[in-house]
Amino acid sequence: MDLAAAGALFAPSGAYLDTASVGLPPGPAHAELQQEIERWRTGRARAPHYDAFVGRAREAFARITHVPVDRVAVGSQVSPMAGLIAASLPAGAVVLCARGDFTSVLFPFLAQADRGVRVRLVDLEHVVEAAADGPALVAVSAVQSATGALCDLDGLAAAAAAGGALTFVDATQACGWLPLDAGRFDAVACGGYKWLLGPRGTAFLTVGPELLERLRPQNAGWYAGEDPWTSIYDAPLRLARSARRLDVSPAWLSWVGAAAALELLEAIGIEAIRAHDVALADGLRERLGLAPQRSAICALDVAPGTAQRLAEAGVQASMRDGRLRVSFHLYNGAEDVERALSALDG
Repeated sequence: MDLAAAGALFAPSGAYLDTASVGLPPGPAHAELQQEIERWRTGRARAPHYDAFVGRAREAFARITHVPVDRVAVGSQVSPMAGLIAASLPAGAVVLCARGDFTSVLFPFLAQADRGVRVRLVDLEHVVEAAADGPALVAVSAVQSATGALCDLDGLAAAAAAGGALTFVDATQACGWLPLDAGRFDAVACGGYKWLLGPRGTAFLTVGPELLERLRPQNAGWYAGEDPWTSIYDAPLRLARSARRLDVSPAWLSWVGAAAALELLEAIGIEAIRAHDVALADGLRERLGLAPQRSAICALDVAPGTAQRLAEAGVQASMRDGRLRVSFHLYNGAEDVERALSALDG
């Protein structure tokens, strides 16, 4: 599918430049979700029916991130996934993180301080260098939420391997526009409600074989069973052999929207989406006299009240960490850049 056809599948009100907060559903996802809500409303919904949607989403995410599907676990949020990895660390382990990163990456590891786990914070540009110093784990966002700055993922993978460190990457602000080979890292987590255009309540975790053996499935329930529908009652423990042993029971309707949205992104192609999103963001930066960042997120120093002024002009953006954050995706075009510039100039 080409980008023009894809853009026609969305119905934003005004210039929606806030995907870094919440992505908008494409038409096919919205239609499937409405159909399933009606099925639920009329008493025709059956729990096993939703397994197909979870399976479609899991498979599409695996293809987008270039990992086998048996390495993908599903959940509802990123922070419990980070917490699972944090709890697996040995007492006294050192975790390397980026200063200013999103707290869903930081808090699960900081919360292990009573076990002697120490979090070392460095500026993002020094993460790769510090990864070679032998931390037990490097935990970092692929794209910084507040600024749109990109982590050097190639450098991180190489440095961590050389230093013997495990890697945990939060790709919530990356997957959906930034091509990512999740297989280069021990774990990659991603919330599904931003660039993946799904409803909130969907998240993915890819886990490499070595790390999977070390993780204790402390949130295991019936859905983590080898066969979930024969794992509903009684002992013994009978978990899936794959990363599905880390699954938590899905929020059913959320996965209806997620499946269709992911399949659309896959049909368009992540490389094409990156070119589109980055061209708009860097085009805005260029018009403002700023250097390109090669990111779909652009953070701007603005005067107080700017976000409100943009909202009044029909431009939706957010304030984050004292700056105006604008972000671009499939439903945006050059006209949105012009509208934002006009409001900023005003």
